[in-house]
Amino acid sequence: MSAADCLNSVRHRDWEQLDSGTLRVAMVSLGWWTREQAMPAVEASEFCETTVVVSSTHEKAEEVAAETPTVEAALTYEEFEAGEATDEYDAAYICTPNALHLPYAEAAADHGKAVLCEKPVEATRERAEALVEATADVPLMVAYRMQTDPQVRRMRELVADGAIGDPVAVHGNMSQQMLDVVSSDTDQWRLDTELVGYGATVMDLGIYPINTARFVLDADPVSATAQMHSEDKAFDDVPDQHAAFTLQFDDGTYAACTASQHGARSGHLRVVGTDGELRLEPTFLGESPQTLTLRLDDKEMEIDDGRRDVFGDEMTEEFDYFADRVLRGEPIHPDGEHALVDMEALEAVYEAADTGETVFL
Repeated sequence: MSAADCLNSVRHRDWEQLDSGTLRVAMVSLGWWTREQAMPAVEASEFCETTVVVSSTHEKAEEVAAETPTVEAALTYEEFEAGEATDEYDAAYICTPNALHLPYAEAAADHGKAVLCEKPVEATRERAEALVEATADVPLMVAYRMQTDPQVRRMRELVADGAIGDPVAVHGNMSQQMLDVVSSDTDQWRLDTELVGYGATVMDLGIYPINTARFVLDADPVSATAQMHSEDKAFDDVPDQHAAFTLQFDDGTYAACTASQHGARSGHLRVVGTDGELRLEPTFLGESPQTLTLRLDDKEMEIDDGRRDVFGDEMTEEFDYFADRVLRGEPIHPDGEHALVDMEALEAVYEAADTGETVFL
């Protein structure tokens, strides 16, 4: 197949093998992302259904349950940990602040339930290792939604097929106005190091180009350098209102990445090879249309695959992929071991910024 044919035949669900079935999901934490992105994505999915909702209070859980006809039980966190309504769900989607992933993933695993955990998998590498160990006997998937995006999957295929020659460099950026997007004030968990982990920006945004580059290149980072700083009062407790960092991968490719929680809404990923370049933009932030471009010499081929709800599409693909693997009893990727590499990379980036030295993973 030529590069043009490959680029213009982006297909959805190259992974799908499930014919039928329903994975019943417990939504653990009912913040804006769960209510506005995850639950609508499950409603639009082929193989998933929200049957349990879990929140800090009965009132909030019951309010959400009343709006969702498929929900069979509304629980508090304590009731979820204690094992109530375990007959009503098969898997738990965990979307709490980072440092609360571990207790609820552990509880789900103790009840024999599969786990889909938001990224990063925990607040620190040590806590992430504990989570992966605690879920060793159940299916664990970490919610890197870019890995089920059909255009990202095509980028990976093009790189593997040599469409741009040998990869040389990756350029990635993700930025947003966090206080506008997430909260109108500073009292929110991404600014609390006890909940977010090493910092507010690379943990929350920089993880996207890190992990997507790993997936597209099929390579892992071996060293990191970084610079970061915070200048506005809201970010006094975190080191990285703005960040720039580089990674070297084990295939020799270098990645140069930037991320900001106080920048214009922007995202892109570029892979430069010895013979050409792949560009995906805008990306990471669910903006439409998202266009994949292959440039070879002075020619460009591009595809806008027609999606106008990229966030919803990526999340639906993610949940259905998870269901496909869990219901068929097949291995899942990205799994916990995959996520631990990202946690090592995140730790290295923050250490590099703190010390001003190259940190080797």
